[in-house]
Amino acid sequence: MRYVSIEDIEPGQYLGRTVYSANGTVLLSSGVQLTVFMINTLNRIGVTMIYIQDERYEDVEIEDVLSEQTKQVIFREMSETLEAVRSGKEWSTRKLSLSIDQLLHEVLDHKGVLVQLTDIRTADNNQYLHAVNVCLLASLIGLNIGLNYSQLKDLAIGAMLHDIGKIVPVPEGAAAETGKFHHTWRGFDLIKQKREFSLLVAHTALQHHEKPDGSGVPRGLTDEEIHLYAKIVAVANRYDNLIGQGTGSMDKRMLPHEACETMMAASEHDLDRSVLIEFTRIVSIYPNGTSVRLSTKETGVVVRQHRGLPGRPVVRLIRGSGDDMEVKEVDLATETTLFIEAVLA
Repeated sequence: MRYVSIEDIEPGQYLGRTVYSANGTVLLSSGVQLTVFMINTLNRIGVTMIYIQDERYEDVEIEDVLSEQTKQVIFREMSETLEAVRSGKEWSTRKLSLSIDQLLHEVLDHKGVLVQLTDIRTADNNQYLHAVNVCLLASLIGLNIGLNYSQLKDLAIGAMLHDIGKIVPVPEGAAAETGKFHHTWRGFDLIKQKREFSLLVAHTALQHHEKPDGSGVPRGLTDEEIHLYAKIVAVANRYDNLIGQGTGSMDKRMLPHEACETMMAASEHDLDRSVLIEFTRIVSIYPNGTSVRLSTKETGVVVRQHRGLPGRPVVRLIRGSGDDMEVKEVDLATETTLFIEAVLA
């Protein structure tokens, strides 16, 4: 498979990974032959990057930490939870807790896998996919720094619900995102009512926009005042926002390596440096299937990863076609004088 921009897709190519809706139902199945209508529809619903099948890279696998089944279960639970919050109804902490257990068990089973957040985003599923991605990243960071299962679960629930305050209706006439009506406060007030959850879960939602230098919101806490779980979620949240849809004045998504560079530049004042270091150990900077240009000016596709060396993957170079096709793989972990010069997205 290759990971390509929707703008480079041509009719007749085959979809490499299934596209899901917000509630976990299938929009387009892996293997379907793409038509002009399908491509236009994907473009219209906000898809920017997708996997396509390519016989030259048919052996390239995208090793996910979470199974599609688990993702669908969590999508459904989050959909039900947010809809209940939106309409002012009670929501089930038990169901959400069980789905978090399922996620954590898969995280523990795949703790050596580098995270590649390459699920196909749409305007419809972005909110749910963001919650899952932040939860996944936070859980792996927490595992890396030695949290026990009970601590991991509190962290994971806080990460999954970090933005739930955005769903809580703001009283009529009140200015949203100011003071006590900031979504972090609204989330805190909602979560703390659930006695089944640790109060740390609520504080994770409350503090995930605080910054070590004290310039964050809603309370302007400084480094030592911010809980570790909130620092972890802040890093996971920032990364997924950057690669998902951009933030602030940005009008386009960043590539993973660009996002990592941006985040490292924000260490100490915006994000906790020690958490960032652990983050770089669990995320794939150049996901499998990504087209790249090497410092030799040769172009190829990333086909394998090295745990602990996210910036030094294996790149497959293909010259010619048919009987004259020459295939060469360059392992950047051993070819230390070579580097990836650019991502060809």
